[in-house]
Amino acid sequence: MRLRTQVLLLQLAVIAVSLAVGFGLVLSGADDRVRDEYAQRALAIAQSVAADSTVIDEVAVRQGAVLDPAQLAAGPLQSEANAVRQRTGALFVVIGNASGIRLAHPDDDQLAQHVSTDPSNALAGNEEVTTDRGTLGGSVRAKVPIVDDGRVVGFVSVGVSTERLAAETRRDIAATAIIALVALGVGALGSILLARRWRRLTLGLEPDELTELVREQGAVLHSIADGVLAVDSSGVVRVANDTARRLLDLPDPVGTDVDELSLSPRVRGVLDRPTPDPVAATIGDRVVLVSSHTVEADGRDLGMVLSVVDRTDVEHLTREVDSIRAMSTVLRAHRHETANRMHVLAGLLRHGHTAEAIDYLEEVNGVGGRGARLAGLDNVGEPHLEAFLDAKAAHARERATTLTLGDQTWVQGSLRDPVVVTTVLGNLVDNAIDASARPEAAGPAGDAHGAVEVEVITDGHDLIISVADSGPGISFDDPAEIFAEGVTTKADAAVPGGRGMGLALSRQIARRIGGDIWVADPGGDDGGAVLVARLPAVLETAQTADQDGEGDR
Repeated sequence: MRLRTQVLLLQLAVIAVSLAVGFGLVLSGADDRVRDEYAQRALAIAQSVAADSTVIDEVAVRQGAVLDPAQLAAGPLQSEANAVRQRTGALFVVIGNASGIRLAHPDDDQLAQHVSTDPSNALAGNEEVTTDRGTLGGSVRAKVPIVDDGRVVGFVSVGVSTERLAAETRRDIAATAIIALVALGVGALGSILLARRWRRLTLGLEPDELTELVREQGAVLHSIADGVLAVDSSGVVRVANDTARRLLDLPDPVGTDVDELSLSPRVRGVLDRPTPDPVAATIGDRVVLVSSHTVEADGRDLGMVLSVVDRTDVEHLTREVDSIRAMSTVLRAHRHETANRMHVLAGLLRHGHTAEAIDYLEEVNGVGGRGARLAGLDNVGEPHLEAFLDAKAAHARERATTLTLGDQTWVQGSLRDPVVVTTVLGNLVDNAIDASARPEAAGPAGDAHGAVEVEVITDGHDLIISVADSGPGISFDDPAEIFAEGVTTKADAAVPGGRGMGLALSRQIARRIGGDIWVADPGGDDGGAVLVARLPAVLETAQTADQDGEGDR
């Protein structure tokens, strides 16, 4: 038997037992309650008759044991007693004198006779209520003395039929039984609705199935490499595995409203609406791919599930591959240039043109050509930056763009974290090359399409980077919008999550170490854009290294 059926039957049993106990208590006291009610009613009627001045005067003058029944039947006491009996619905209203002789009775034949029950207690001046049987049958009766100037001259006896009392009790029992049955029906209906509600809440699963589901969910969620964040239809986080907490930088989100989480606008946008295609977003110094889909069961919206995949390593590998590709391009160009030059020199010498060969060597070593070293690179004393800038210059030449170093370029010392600096510098240079190599940035026929000027300046332990391009400039109304996640002017469907992450990631890295990147000049009609970055405490001078070494000793 299913658990919800067992619970339904148990609830019905509890309701039935409760109603039976209550019904029994009501029945056990119903007769006593009705009997007491009728006794009080009889007492009140008797008191009102005994207090009537006419009744007192008539009883006071009709004393003794021998009286005329015919005179009594036509007298005012008989008329008053009958009127009261008909008006109140009492079984009888009897008036007697101090001798116990009936002065008024529903049956005229009983007049002038001694009453059938003992009146001594009433004649002694006491009121009493009893259940007794007289000439008119069983009744609940009240006896009240009639007092005239402090002297008891008679009594009034009023009775209510016990048959009427029983009928009233039966009506109360019937009404109580109907109420109990209605309550039982309402309870049964409520139990059925509760069982249906339970079924909807548990999606028709039994407790053992729910236990197994929770066990499997915990095992799966905490074993997969992807992050999973589940939000119910009211916007409260219900599930978050360890990977999701780490990638989204959320300490303990379960049970927290999604509005209270420090989610970036890009991640929150994916969580607010179904986004099956992965979207790239930055969380701190990480790049993640996020996607979402709704969960429905039996036509009900159960909420949203957010999937999070770490793409940081892929981004780093992409940067490294780009650097290796650029360096291989430089080496390949150098190899071709060297081979060509050797062929020219061999031909000149073979034909005895020694002077021409010497002039050619001087030209090669003096002026330089396509594969010559980047001018001003001698001012960069940091090996990582030197190699990186030389490779980027070769990459720019491959894109028909000229990369030059500014006159103020000067770098000394070594980088504490080369990956941070080359990531920021590489993103700025790559975007500048892309902007300068566009068709709209092309110069006169035969010239390079564009130019990029890089200036790297040492300021103590800080590094200041300025990158200017000859592109069309930044077209956004707010130039800072280029640092938003996913904002790009390039489209490449082959990139998972889309483009527009380089500058956003670079700015987050710079700000994480206390620096920043900003647009110094958005450019436009007069020229391209200029972006500036400040990276604090990224350089380690020789003096600092010596001091660190002495400290270690």
